[in-house]
Amino acid sequence: MAVRRWLLIVLCACAFMAQADEMPVPGKIVLASEQWNDYTNQDGSGLAWDLLRQVFEPAGITLQTRSVPYTRSVGLAQRGEVDGCVGSYRNEVSGVLYPQWNFDADHIYALGLATAPTPTLATLGDYRLAWVRGYKYEQYLPNVRRFNQIERRSGILPMLLHGRADFYIDALTEAKFMLSQSQDPALFKLTHIAELPLYIGFADTERGRALMAVYDQRLASLVKTGELKAIFARWNQPYPF
Repeated sequence: MAVRRWLLIVLCACAFMAQADEMPVPGKIVLASEQWNDYTNQDGSGLAWDLLRQVFEPAGITLQTRSVPYTRSVGLAQRGEVDGCVGSYRNEVSGVLYPQWNFDADHIYALGLATAPTPTLATLGDYRLAWVRGYKYEQYLPNVRRFNQIERRSGILPMLLHGRADFYIDALTEAKFMLSQSQDPALFKLTHIAELPLYIGFADTERGRALMAVYDQRLASLVKTGELKAIFARWNQPYPF
């Protein structure tokens, strides 16, 4: 009797493992992101959305996008209300899963007055900095001591003009967009500071783990074949791999 019971337990365990191995990959992935100009546009266009379609859709997974503020996108992923948040730095937040592969890199720039000294990664700590709340650049840029986190980008140029901050820190695409809003762009200059890899923060769920496995497999293949280069070229952005 004991032998039969033991055999039954073994058979049930094997059946469970086989079922787990055959678990189907979801037919869609829902990703949330802040709306970044020409990167994650609300209408589903942009470099990141095009790239992630190329990652998932040939594998039979349809991409659905949601445009929300960055901190909300993180919260949605942490609660499992979406499958992932887009544009996270590695280990930036807890409660989500980080894949092996980044899908892009943030080209981090300092926007300041044209008359200001040229900052470097080593000298950033000498200046008063500003960036959008939730981005946590203080964790990734060395020696940063004085910084303000702002709610909206709309007040950045007046802040710089009136000396309330020395430099505004952001990704190149957003910094260029801010500069394009100035009536006199010649008053400002952009300085490259750092490159920070960008990841999807996947929901810590069975579904999120399955999608993350597909993501890593597909990105490894696409980088090897160079298929993603055309997407970066189409959006006039540097190829990060």
